[in-house]
Amino acid sequence: MNIGLSLEYYPELKRDFITKSYHLIEKNRKKWDPPFFTDTKSYIDMKKIQDVSTQFNLDLIKNVIVLGTGGSIQTLLALKHLSRKKIFPVVSSRAVELKGCLDKTTPDNSIVIPISRGGETLDINSTIGTFLKRGYKFLGLSSKGTMYNILVKNNIPILDVPDLSGRFAGSISNVGIVPAYLAGIRIEEFLKGLDDGYKSFKEEKKNLALELAAYFFLLYNKGYKTIFSMPYSKNLEGSVGLLVQEISESTGKDNKGMMGAYQSAPLCQHSILEYLLGGTKGAVIPLLWTIEFEIPDLPLASSIKYVNSQSAQAIINFQADATFQALIEQGVPSAKISLKDPDERGIGQLIALIQSSVYYFCLLLDVNWANNPKVIIGKEICNNALINDLSPDRWKKVRSEIAKEKFKDF
Repeated sequence: MNIGLSLEYYPELKRDFITKSYHLIEKNRKKWDPPFFTDTKSYIDMKKIQDVSTQFNLDLIKNVIVLGTGGSIQTLLALKHLSRKKIFPVVSSRAVELKGCLDKTTPDNSIVIPISRGGETLDINSTIGTFLKRGYKFLGLSSKGTMYNILVKNNIPILDVPDLSGRFAGSISNVGIVPAYLAGIRIEEFLKGLDDGYKSFKEEKKNLALELAAYFFLLYNKGYKTIFSMPYSKNLEGSVGLLVQEISESTGKDNKGMMGAYQSAPLCQHSILEYLLGGTKGAVIPLLWTIEFEIPDLPLASSIKYVNSQSAQAIINFQADATFQALIEQGVPSAKISLKDPDERGIGQLIALIQSSVYYFCLLLDVNWANNPKVIIGKEICNNALINDLSPDRWKKVRSEIAKEKFKDF
């Protein structure tokens, strides 16, 4: 099986630690739900997707507008660079992005895809009417709740969203597959890459996902609490965003876990690197991401002899490796994930690596990988404030009273 991924990390793990990590994973596995996301077939009905899509003239559709946030859109963002149409991710009602989408699209050449598992996501429900009012074509992905009722009321065709943990479900369900299919992304190749990855990341030996999870676990036990990703390609940022969400939402519970964060590289070399090299040690794990064969790449013309005729991505990768070495020289534990080719199959393998690693890391921490029980707190506060038309001054007073109680001994 040809996996176009490599993992390099320092300090290197001893084989016995990897073996012990594997046995701990096996011990804790039965406590939590099995990983549904490794099943790349059961939750997708491509014939049904194709049949529903015949309602639209796909040749005329130039823009795929996706109303989704978090797990509802992150897999699509990982594939976005492979789209044959323009994808507009509308993740909330923030005015600049919403108006920008409306200014650059028309109802005649666009399709709008709202996505929500529970149907109560305010970010999505608050934007649907704006596109309906202007006459945009819709295909909904929903199964229940307020959003589902809105779609039914407006006679919009609907495909179901399975009741699965959203951040893990995008790659193997309608959530990610439907908008990717409408955007012209090669779904079969993506699913093959995903399946190849999961098969490769099952065993104890030569398992990159197990090694990455064990590496995080080792450093977590030494006090590290943040994984800072440095993606050296725009084509990797969607996948990195998936890691940020999954590592934060999946491990961050029961007073455990790590937080994910990222900034584009090499930009982060000019804003974050000084802290990583010279600031507080023992807190942040730098994780570099590179591509061997970029899509697209081009030769550089330069008066600098050692730059001239190098490919643009080659220069970027030199910077990545130099930064990696600088981190190691300063005694900063660091890792690098390299993807050979960011095509559909390669991105499938990369997502399999991300999701398998997070799953294993959760089992090492002994936390529920699938849920996120605290997220609903803020949503309920927001909905109640809207329903009660809470003024900014009154709201500030409420926060102040809460803080006095919560931080009285701080």
